[in-house]
Amino acid sequence: MSNNMPLHTKSSEFGPWELREGVRARASELEVLLDERIARHPDNRRVELLARQAMLELDKAREAVLPRGHARWYKMGAHVTVGQIHLDTAHNLLLRLSEPQEVIPMMPGVLAFVREHLPPSDPRREQVELISGRTTATGTLTPADLETVLDAVGVARKESIREALRIRSFVHIVALVTFLLWLGAALVAVLGGVSYDTLPLCFTPSQGIGEAGFEVVCPVKMTGNLPPGGDLNEALSYAVTRVDYLVVEIVGIVAAGISAATSLHKMRGTAAPYNIPVVLAALKLPTGALTAVLGLLLMRGGFIPGLSALDSSAQIIAWAIIFGYSQQLFTRLVDSQAEALLNSFGPPPTGAVPPPPPPSGLAGQPPQ
Repeated sequence: MSNNMPLHTKSSEFGPWELREGVRARASELEVLLDERIARHPDNRRVELLARQAMLELDKAREAVLPRGHARWYKMGAHVTVGQIHLDTAHNLLLRLSEPQEVIPMMPGVLAFVREHLPPSDPRREQVELISGRTTATGTLTPADLETVLDAVGVARKESIREALRIRSFVHIVALVTFLLWLGAALVAVLGGVSYDTLPLCFTPSQGIGEAGFEVVCPVKMTGNLPPGGDLNEALSYAVTRVDYLVVEIVGIVAAGISAATSLHKMRGTAAPYNIPVVLAALKLPTGALTAVLGLLLMRGGFIPGLSALDSSAQIIAWAIIFGYSQQLFTRLVDSQAEALLNSFGPPPTGAVPPPPPPSGLAGQPPQ
């Protein structure tokens, strides 16, 4: 009844391949179930109309996950979500065209789906749990109960779509912020190379007068003790280089990369078509580059008492590592938000789902 679309893919296709294949496999499964329903009710006009619309939704789901027709930047997971939306619509139509007795075998899956996406206090979830208990006890499902179940399933599917969209929005925001931070880090490196003597990342640990003279320490070069009366500007012009800022930023990026790797043990995997751990790790890298530079500038300005005069280039690099790693203090809130989003997507943790309530509403008496 449906026009099966070619399922070939292209090498340029992006996104999670397994989830795309899951959409296609689920579409084939629902198509068989719809054909079975049509064969079971050959003269039912209502079943035929609903099944035809469900078949169209399955075709749209298959088309959504095909590579053609999408821009390259778009094929990062949104097409999987769109395909899932059409699959959900087709499944709702399948439930609606089914007789109440045909829905009874599906009730465990329906109850699990409703519990996955609706909070325990939601009245629709409570009603589905009561209906599931009555159905288990009596083996029957009334048309009124079926309508209640269908309404709850529809709301649960809308909530599942909202969860996916919240994750997508979060990933896009983090990606945009990451791009802006990379742009800022690149501008700092360029400006530090062009006007390298305007605000050098250098320290004068033994600045004074008399025989001590001056000593200038920069990230790449250092000067020795200057004779009395030596000019500090000349010492700075000798020690400062165009790559000082770039070296500090690279060190900060490496330290931030180590921090990102160590923080992954707290992040669980997800079946969402948007890779949150990757965008979080990408956010930490430019943040580490900037915190390394800003931290050294604060030290150079005497913001941290007792640490305003480093003795060697190695100490500057060491502090750049510390400041680059410390970006975790700024990105920790983002990690917490990401973890909350991942916890809200998919089934609840093991043991969080309560057992189904007893069918106490059958006759107003508890079961014997």
